[in-house]
Amino acid sequence: MQRPPFSALAGVYDAIMADIEYGDWADFVLDYARDRDLTPATALDLACGTGALTAELQRRGLNVTGLDYSADMLNVARARLPGTPFVQGDLRDFDLHARYDLVTCVFDSLNNLTEPTDLQAALTRMTAHLNPGGLLAFDVNTRVGVRDLWEGEVMEGLAPMTDGREVHYHWSHHYDPDTQLGTVQAICRVEDEEFIELHTERGYDAADLEPMLRAAGLHSWEFCEYPDYAEPWPDTPRIWVFARTAGGAA
Repeated sequence: MQRPPFSALAGVYDAIMADIEYGDWADFVLDYARDRDLTPATALDLACGTGALTAELQRRGLNVTGLDYSADMLNVARARLPGTPFVQGDLRDFDLHARYDLVTCVFDSLNNLTEPTDLQAALTRMTAHLNPGGLLAFDVNTRVGVRDLWEGEVMEGLAPMTDGREVHYHWSHHYDPDTQLGTVQAICRVEDEEFIELHTERGYDAADLEPMLRAAGLHSWEFCEYPDYAEPWPDTPRIWVFARTAGGAA
């Protein structure tokens, strides 16, 4: 049965993504901030999903709010982190009437905004939620990254779930050179229940992002690679972006 993106997937997402380095990503972001004399106390974790990065930022002492479009993913996040504020919202038009020292959006979540105008709207909303001198940190798959997502175009395996069952997943990737969109067909099966979700992404390079960051009102930005902050190469599949608003300490 085909389901909307990030709906049925919520129940098996953490099992399939158990090896993702959320803790290392949190350190990567916070080390970057501290090397620039920034010590964030508050954070907004956008497209927070099941709250994995939210939890890591909390463990490092930040007061974190999470936001996601998927009610199903947020249900898992709330069970993981009782008492943490989680809000359902759209990256393109959310307004929490609050500002934060740090705004994050990781794991190529912004690539799901396949229209550049939607990405521009999201970056503008992110900027509006930053304190003066605040830091925006996100990653995106580049055009190369979306085109060549996985070697062999398939990711599959078995993953143990917390209730003792296993999820069998078979994810296949197709890239359309005419539209420059990549689509992942995610097939998951737990015992006799099977579902399919389609996830579509557009790749964004630094040259695409730079005018958007400027138009969003950000003051300065830097593109780099994980985990060593190296300058990206033309064929880098994923880039990290660190951008700041004006004001605050230099």
